[in-house]
Amino acid sequence: MEILRCPECKGELELTVEEEMEEIEKGELYCDKCGIVYPIEEGIPNMLKESQR
Repeated sequence: MEILRCPECKGELELTVEEEMEEIEKGELYCDKCGIVYPIEEGIPNMLKESQR
């Protein structure tokens, strides 16, 4: 998490975990700076611009 940054504004990301086994299976990464949410599904973060809060 320390090296991950928002691809849009380079802001820090906050992690919300919805489902975790050995690794995070489902959740989201949220950029507080620009409001973009990046979903995590099946353990893979989708770092494409999806939606804003």
